[in-house]
Amino acid sequence: MDATLFSDARLIDPVSGTERRGDLRVVDGRIAEPGPAATRIDCRGRCLAPGIVDIGVKVGEPGERHKESFRTAGQAAARGGVTTMVVRPDTIPVIDAPELLEQARGRAAEARVRVRHMAALTRGRAGREMVEIGFLRDAGAVAFTDGTHVVRDTRILSRCLTYACSLGALVIGHPQDPGLSAGAVITSGKFASLRGLPGVSPLAERLGVERDLALAGATGVAYHLDQITCAASLPALRRAKAERLDVTAGTSIHHLTLNVFDVADYRTFFKVTPPLREEADRLATVEALADGTIDVISSMHTPQDEESKRLPFEEAAPGAVGLETLLPAAMRLVHSGHLDLPTLWRALSLNPARRLGLEGGTLDIGAPADLVLFDPDAPFVLDRWKLASKSKNTPFDGARMEGRVIGTWVGGVRVWDREAAHA
Repeated sequence: MDATLFSDARLIDPVSGTERRGDLRVVDGRIAEPGPAATRIDCRGRCLAPGIVDIGVKVGEPGERHKESFRTAGQAAARGGVTTMVVRPDTIPVIDAPELLEQARGRAAEARVRVRHMAALTRGRAGREMVEIGFLRDAGAVAFTDGTHVVRDTRILSRCLTYACSLGALVIGHPQDPGLSAGAVITSGKFASLRGLPGVSPLAERLGVERDLALAGATGVAYHLDQITCAASLPALRRAKAERLDVTAGTSIHHLTLNVFDVADYRTFFKVTPPLREEADRLATVEALADGTIDVISSMHTPQDEESKRLPFEEAAPGAVGLETLLPAAMRLVHSGHLDLPTLWRALSLNPARRLGLEGGTLDIGAPADLVLFDPDAPFVLDRWKLASKSKNTPFDGARMEGRVIGTWVGGVRVWDREAAHA
């Protein structure tokens, strides 16, 4: 019996919604009842919580390994307290067939953390032909999504959702009206006009949300909206939940902590999809997270190399890395008084694990010992060149942040030890 005792920890329990000072015992990779342990880890009053489950991580394999590999993404995840990466299918080629998924799963063995895979909803993410959902589920796909390639044809999307429902498969959609958002790089408004950049109204997201929720209600499918970023989208989402549709929603850490003015003088590291919103929308999204309307926070980790970002704003590739910055950025919501730690960890760990049907996200007896030990108040200035990701496109470069990951464990095995790495 291999037993480890985490002593004097500030235990963050998202299930009970509490935090308390105490000990946690791990036996053979799982959380166990109190008892003897051969190994003791003194947490010194720092926070011990379930490892983060990050939905929507982009890894460059296959096709763009120069931007991010499973090995480097796994290192970044471990350093950021992410114990499960749920990776996107928008690779080159698209993960839309069982043999491609099998290859990706083989490559994912290089990661230091758990990896779960999503598959495309339509072939090539082209929105014309449904993938073999059943075969892909059997091959290990935990959800189906075309990502930012919105299925324009409502009839095809309806068929996909109906078939997914019959198989009990989760579909993840990107709520956006593709006609309104085509060519836009910033949220419309006075700031966009002053910068001379093509903008998109929040109406594009609202219309996408309303269409998707109507189809989810009609088909009965399990549906997750990947990024809710506007106040205008929230009434429809609240109605869907009041009607007890099988619907959940997420948002990205960048939309929770940044706004459109951060773009400043065309700073391309702040170009993301959908674009950063007005401050009123950011605050409404934070409030919706606090009251449970929005269920999940993700990093939407999207690595882009220097050549893709060092371009005029309209031409630069969208996206930002976020595996390592997810936790300290999320701590801004705690330090500002918007969320407490158990509520935050419901969105970072418990809710995504439950939505995907994964073990974890809890400190319950018998749960896998996927854990993160962190100091919520440790201050630092982020240096993007010190990130483990191959790509360094973070909007937080040079930012003052609080919240350091001290250690990360996957199945009771330590995959990151900050103190040893900086000894």
